[in-house]
Amino acid sequence: MTTPDGTEVKIFTPDTTSQAKQGMPQFFGVSEHSVGSKHLSLNLTAFGPGGQAKSHRHKDYETAIYTVSGNIILFYGDALETESIMEPGSFCYIPADVPHIAFNLSTGEPATAITARNDPREQENVVLMPELDTEELAARIARRRAEG
Repeated sequence: MTTPDGTEVKIFTPDTTSQAKQGMPQFFGVSEHSVGSKHLSLNLTAFGPGGQAKSHRHKDYETAIYTVSGNIILFYGDALETESIMEPGSFCYIPADVPHIAFNLSTGEPATAITARNDPREQENVVLMPELDTEELAARIARRRAEG
């Protein structure tokens, strides 16, 4: 069935991961590119053991995350000063333009999360923030993993 604006229901299964701009593997799902979405994107992020994103923000777009497996730590705020843990079954909301970095707490087990955004282009509005990816941040991540 095609709607008056030309869109249609589409069901598909991505068969491989791609590298997200943030630096971790993703199964890119619903987006403008894949299905012609006009207002949203939906992806599965696969954090390998010890995996982590690069510090970034999403220009003008909100993010919702559902943790499927593993424990994912989120540092967020202008200086990544605030920490939260995303455990299986937890939901997370990140307002537009909030700097953040996520990483798998485990160095031995994978973690997965489903991510949705009100941005059909998904990767085009990711703004990397390399100025936050410092040695001090790497040390904080290492300390947090050591604490478990």
